[in-house]
Formats: sequence, C-alpha cells, structure tokens
Amino acid sequence: MITLLSPAKTLDFETSDTIAELTIPRFTLEINRLIRILKKKKVEEIKSMMHISDNLAVLNRRRYKTFSKEYTDENSKSAIMAFKGDVYTGLDAETMDKPSLEYVNKHVRILSGLYGLLLPFDRMQPYRLEMGTRLENKKGTNLYHFWGDMITKSLNMELKEMGTDTIVNLASNEYYKAVNKKKLKANVIDVDFREDKDGEYNFVSFFAKKARGTMTRYIAENQITDPSDLRGFDYDNYRFEERESSENSLLFVR
Repeated sequence: MITLLSPAKTLDFETSDTIAELTIPRFTLEINRLIRILKKKKVEEIKSMMHISDNLAVLNRRRYKTFSKEYTDENSKSAIMAFKGDVYTGLDAETMDKPSLEYVNKHVRILSGLYGLLLPFDRMQPYRLEMGTRLENKKGTNLYHFWGDMITKSLNMELKEMGTDTIVNLASNEYYKAVNKKKLKANVIDVDFREDKDGEYNFVSFFAKKARGTMTRYIAENQITDPSDLRGFDYDNYRFEERESSENSLLFVR
C-alpha cells in the first residue's frame, strides 16, 4: 500500500536530524522552476498570495532567496522530521523504531505544493507554498496546473514497482486534488475521523488531522499490507464504525 499525507505549515529546522541516509527529492527541475518564480516575488506579493502576516511574508521571501539547488546538512532536513503540526504530532516520528521508519519511507508519500511528492527521507529545505496557492506559471494560474499529471504518473509508477494497487488517502482535499483520480491506477481508500458527541459524529479539524498521523503510525508499526487490517485501528481510543463505512470509505469515531 501507499499512504498519502499532506505536509505541514509548521517546520522544525532547529533540532538535529536523526535520519542517517537521506535522499534528494525527485522533481528537482520542477522545484527549481517554482523557486525561480517565487524569488521574483516581493514581500507584499507573497503576503497577498498566501494570506499571511508581514512577518511570515518576510520570512518566506528570505527562504526563497536563499533556496539552493544543492541540498546539504546545513540547509536541509528529512521531510518526516522537518514537518510539524497536527498530522506529524500524531505520527510522532521521533519516537518510532527503525523498522517502522523504514516502512514509512517505503510506503508513505507526502504531497507538497513546492516538492510535488516527497519520500519521508527526502531532504527538504524550509518553505511555505500550499497546494491551493494561485501562482502564475507557464502551465496556468495555479499549482494544480503546474503539477498536472506528474504526481499521478509518479504514484502509478511506484504502485507498479511495489506490486500493489491500494492507496490509503490520509491527505486533505486541498492536496489530494493534485492527484488525477481518473488516471490514477489504484483502489483508493478514504479514511474519516469523527468525534462522538451524544450519538452525533462531528468533524473536528485538529483531532482529524492528528488522527491521520496516528493512523500512519499504526500502519507502520503493524507493517500493514492488507487494507482490511486498517479496520483494527484503535489508537487514541478510536473505533471502527462499520455501519457508516464501506469498502473504500472507512469511518473511525471516538
């Protein structure tokens, strides 16, 4: 199986990386094309484009200006250790054992506005570029136009190499939209997490995001290859709600 995750806005480039063997992102040409566009943006343009504060706009302009074609120990870190935020709090990669981390690197892919598709052990330089951002480029007006079918083709290739046709979608709608569902050669399983409030199942963004990371950890720690085994997920007091689920849409509540 391949599990899809979204990235995080919050990054940690202060603490040291515990991953020994790091790799280079696959879409280096495309990454550099986007960086060339972003390097030309002024602070006010970045602020308007991303709907962020002055301080964040200044920070990200500095990131684009200093972004390097070379990935070194000084300017980069593994994606799985660099991303923070709710999903990665749930995953808690820093406390995973080596077999689980190796499983994650082989079977988890992180969708990204700048990097396209990241392996967890891929080197990553600090950035902020959400997939839904409107950014004029030679292919269109946004990042969905820019990436086109590249992410989908890459996933199809990996599915074939792994000998599987299953994708567990734990990414947000914003990022999963970068995948062309009509051309994706996969059986996609969508997973939803809800809070049981007096018999009503409510969606709470913070808890759902964290649960996506927690389920990713569950998959890795149990080395899951059979999609039916996902139903055993019980971390953080979640339980499988069979009545509200189907073969390709799983609901977990607590």
